[in-house]
Amino acid sequence: MAISRFNNLDFMAWRRLALILSITLLLVSIVSLVTLKLNVGIDFTGGSIIEVGYQQAVELEPIRQALEADGFGDAIVQHFGSASEVLIRLVPDAEKDKAELSSQIIGLLKAASETDIDVRRVDFVGPQVGEELTEDGGLAVLYALIAILVYVAFRFEYRFSLGAVAALIHDVVITLGVFSILQLNFDLSVLAAILAVIGYSLNDTIVVFDRVRENFRKIRKKTSREIVNQSINQTISRTLMTSFTTLLVLLSLFFLGGEAIHAFATALIIGVVVGTYSSIYVATTTALALGISRSDLLLPDKEGEDMARP
Repeated sequence: MAISRFNNLDFMAWRRLALILSITLLLVSIVSLVTLKLNVGIDFTGGSIIEVGYQQAVELEPIRQALEADGFGDAIVQHFGSASEVLIRLVPDAEKDKAELSSQIIGLLKAASETDIDVRRVDFVGPQVGEELTEDGGLAVLYALIAILVYVAFRFEYRFSLGAVAALIHDVVITLGVFSILQLNFDLSVLAAILAVIGYSLNDTIVVFDRVRENFRKIRKKTSREIVNQSINQTISRTLMTSFTTLLVLLSLFFLGGEAIHAFATALIIGVVVGTYSSIYVATTTALALGISRSDLLLPDKEGEDMARP
């Protein structure tokens, strides 16, 4: 295989550079999440969403002006899929009935348009539901990380467990940071993608950890750094090929799947790229920095077994 010629790379020689890169990306992401925050959809904020289709391409500014003139200055108007499709998001208004509100908006759009418009979708999410989704979504991510911490600790060793969780937190924060910096719409589909990223990244990390544990038990005359480096080299072909084939599917969804799953595909693409990087550098480097050694992973020897070995 062509990738096998690269199986003698010294990955651990670049771990300090990778650490600087990871810390920089995390800091930028955290600052953006604190200042710009996430551009959350009505799934979390509550409100109304109206999707309409025009017979030809339409400019957004006249629509914004018509809505603002009628008291809807806080409405978010954007193209959805094509220049002839428009998505309007409205914040919750306790004083107005949702059905009347949507009818009023549709009436304004029809009055401001010289051609007929087609109402594609009208959705309502109450603010109470939005708050519950926000809380439950955050708890889902937290519970997933705790479960992974316990699982990896039992299957491997607690330093591997901390390394795996560090990599997953790294992946989630950076993915959220990209959405915050670019102000991409964050809805329930993106939250589902974040949970999928956690599973994908963990799978890559477990593959590397399995090989590290196996090599620690087989190889006696190498340092922990050398064994980790050899394990990454032995699994890099599988890691890259898996990530490459996954990205082919995700890029197809991104470009051909339509606006409805655009944010979902974007989150997964970012997560797969960052997750592949973190399984190589963040998870194993963290375990190495915590002092993982061969003695931590050896199986208990039966009495007299060591004396029988040559």
